[in-house]
Amino acid sequence: MQRFVVHTLESAPEKSRQPLQGLKQKFGFVPNVGATMAESPVLMNAFFAGFASFHGGSFNEGEKQALLLTNAVALKCPWTVAFHSTMALQKGVPERDVTAIRGGKPPADAKYAALSAMAKALIEKRGNVTEADIDKFTSVGYSKVQIFEVVAGIGISTMAATAGNMAGTPVEDRFKAQIWAAA
Repeated sequence: MQRFVVHTLESAPEKSRQPLQGLKQKFGFVPNVGATMAESPVLMNAFFAGFASFHGGSFNEGEKQALLLTNAVALKCPWTVAFHSTMALQKGVPERDVTAIRGGKPPADAKYAALSAMAKALIEKRGNVTEADIDKFTSVGYSKVQIFEVVAGIGISTMAATAGNMAGTPVEDRFKAQIWAAA
């Protein structure tokens, strides 16, 4: 059930318009979850600042989407799962890996699997990961410092998924092929 307005650039509060424009430039449209978060300029600006910083980090586009999809599943948000499933496929993440992540399983690709496992461990263990979790992540070529980028990805995912779930943000037609429901 949709509980909040899905804003346009014109209907959004003035202080939310610049970050919405940034999302439009990145994706070619304003995603519904951003348009919903725009109701609160505080949330919208915090999200967009984190989003811009995360997307300027060291992970490639496929890795970012595998990470964000893992977070979406862990946070049980239908909108973000549909969105990041679509984006992951567009960025070259193999369908088998997208399907695995959506099912809560490790992807076949070793780097995606390590990244997904680290994100899932950080969320489920509330940051209290073990040396074994860190070793699994770094064993495929990631650096320890990149775990902080995973934390940043979790931060923006948490904002989007929590807002999307609370607001009942509708999934756009362009993402309906990747509709998802928590098991």
